[in-house]
Amino acid sequence: MARVTIEDCLKHVDNMYELVHLATKRTRQLFKGSDPLVKSKNRVIVTALREIAAGRVVSTLTPMNDLNDDLPPMSN
Repeated sequence: MARVTIEDCLKHVDNMYELVHLATKRTRQLFKGSDPLVKSKNRVIVTALREIAAGRVVSTLTPMNDLNDDLPPMSN
């Protein structure tokens, strides 16, 4: 993979905002010494994006509609 594009990453992530959070979290992990999951001679942010594009890093966020299922019905 010569270049990492947003489109490559969005195949594995639901939206751009989730991609930003996932890339930020993984970049911090790599910066603190975590082992990279893909071979890369690039900076940590590019390595994190390459991992996301390869499908090696996935988000564990819970969709909002799943969070609202346990709420009681509201009367207006």
